[in-house]
Amino acid sequence: MDEDPRQVDNELIARTQAGDSSAFDELVRKYSARLYSLVYNMTSNHEDANDLLQDIFAKAYRSIKGFRGKSSFYTWIHSIGVNMTINFLKKRGRHFQLSLDDVDANIQNDKEFIESTSGSNPVREADLKELQQRLNEAMMKLSYEHRAVVTMFDIQGMPHAEISKILNVSEGTVRSRLFYAHRQLQNYLEEFREFRSPS
Repeated sequence: MDEDPRQVDNELIARTQAGDSSAFDELVRKYSARLYSLVYNMTSNHEDANDLLQDIFAKAYRSIKGFRGKSSFYTWIHSIGVNMTINFLKKRGRHFQLSLDDVDANIQNDKEFIESTSGSNPVREADLKELQQRLNEAMMKLSYEHRAVVTMFDIQGMPHAEISKILNVSEGTVRSRLFYAHRQLQNYLEEFREFRSPS
């Protein structure tokens, strides 16, 4: 029988709290890819995502002595990740000018996300690339908080309950933020489709 992931995490946390840094390295390996995806989809910048990821794990390592297991490590580390990313974006204080060289590789490779946003029509390769860039631009127009819920729900597939714990808001708030964000994204993409369709 497979071990319970939360139990495995708790053992690694206990070992880290006892001074075994290799146990923390295992947690880093386990959660790096998901956290990187979260941060990158909120910042749309690979360098920022890499820097933030290091800062997030550094903060988690410094704070882990105080981890009491009230939530799962998964929730705790994502909560640190979202808060640090939002703070970083607020400090930066301007909308990121999208670099054409930095097209969102994560979204590009995320089949579900492409399917859910491109409708059922087959999209030609060139259009697909343009659509992904458009999606990325649309994401950057959302507020930081709305970007966070879209990333967690649509891209990472987290349930409302998990997102509400990470953000420390009610599930109703998560749903209303998602509803608003989806409507905004749909508006941006509709404009794009109208612009693309031959007159």
